Amino acid sequence: MTEYGRNGEVIMFVTYQGSAESRFDRSYYVERHLPMLRRLFGALGLTSAEVFFPPTQGTGTIAICECRYRDEDAFTACMTSAGMPGIAADVGNFTDIMPVHIRGKRV
Repeated sequence: MTEYGRNGEVIMFVTYQGSAESRFDRSYYVERHLPMLRRLFGALGLTSAEVFFPPTQGTGTIAICECRYRDEDAFTACMTSAGMPGIAADVGNFTDIMPVHIRGKRV
């Protein structure tokens, strides 16, 4: 196991923290944003992108997306690709929350 995951795999969590007043369109995220992410980054080494929605929609965690990349080179290719600006620009279509990106060790 490497610093970021098994067999060189890089794992990143994208979290959205908000309140009951925060705008987050779950349907848009699942039906449009995640497919866009998979389409643009899949060939570059994104191996999966899954979302978790807590059962209640109040203050705190609104959504967590787990993104897995084949390795560090794949992660870098995705983050620096021509598709990244489109992914970033799409965020405003489903939320008014600033996403937080987290990478860490699997223990």
